Amino acid sequence: MEIDLNQNIQKAKEVLKNADAILITAGAGMGVDSGLPDFRGTEGFWRAYPIAKKLGLRFEELANPRWFRESPKLAWAFYGHRLNLYRNTKPHDGFYILRKLGESKEGGYFVFTSNVDGQFQKAGYSELKIVEIHGSIHHLQCTVPCTNDIWSADNIKIDIDMEKFEAKEPLPECIHCHALARPNILMFGDWYWISDRTEDQLYLYERWLSNIKSRNLNLAIIEIGAGKAVPTVRYESEKIADITGGKLIRINPRDFDVPYGHISIPLGGLEGIKRITEELV
Repeated sequence: MEIDLNQNIQKAKEVLKNADAILITAGAGMGVDSGLPDFRGTEGFWRAYPIAKKLGLRFEELANPRWFRESPKLAWAFYGHRLNLYRNTKPHDGFYILRKLGESKEGGYFVFTSNVDGQFQKAGYSELKIVEIHGSIHHLQCTVPCTNDIWSADNIKIDIDMEKFEAKEPLPECIHCHALARPNILMFGDWYWISDRTEDQLYLYERWLSNIKSRNLNLAIIEIGAGKAVPTVRYESEKIADITGGKLIRINPRDFDVPYGHISIPLGGLEGIKRITEELV
């Protein structure tokens, strides 16, 4: 696929200039410029979690609810480490640039992300304008689950013995039945994820999209760092572009191919965002 990057950047700028509303769709690649691992491929995951290599576990195998039953300390070492990492991470400038762009538009913005790290909220995006399609590590639920309640993880602290890669007692408990708690994240092979919070977000998102369509507003979709391994975000970007007649701008250093008529930007997240918004924000 032959790409004229400069030409595509100019096309993207034109689309954003004429847009009345912005949909930001983001995968793991969005956090890389903030210093977060994207777990790309088994080797990438093992670099971030050498203990997983030692145990011979791939990301899909460790990100599985069975560990909360079989080895709760391992499960909470993995998710507790990620929780601590995300709490200590500062969102890169690209988050703020896109928020400013979205806020400047008549129809505003919405975010659709597969990331569970809460970085959009940290960068000041409205809670009412974000869909976390796989849930959030900053919220907890019961492992049983005894109720459909979802509650904040703000007051929990996870200490980890990194030598053994085990979370230290006490592990988080359900606020109702005191069974083990877990993050409110959709894991692999997960039949116990409580999706209520995400469904509430989807309701607001659908209402926003309906409003965009009924007002015949020009929608631009900016997708950042969404790969093909778990293609939820890519499918959403393409589906919404199709439904609304909006233009998709796909920023991705590797998986940058786009359907006909859309715009490919083969760059990393932060660089791509800066290049397409230069002089606009």
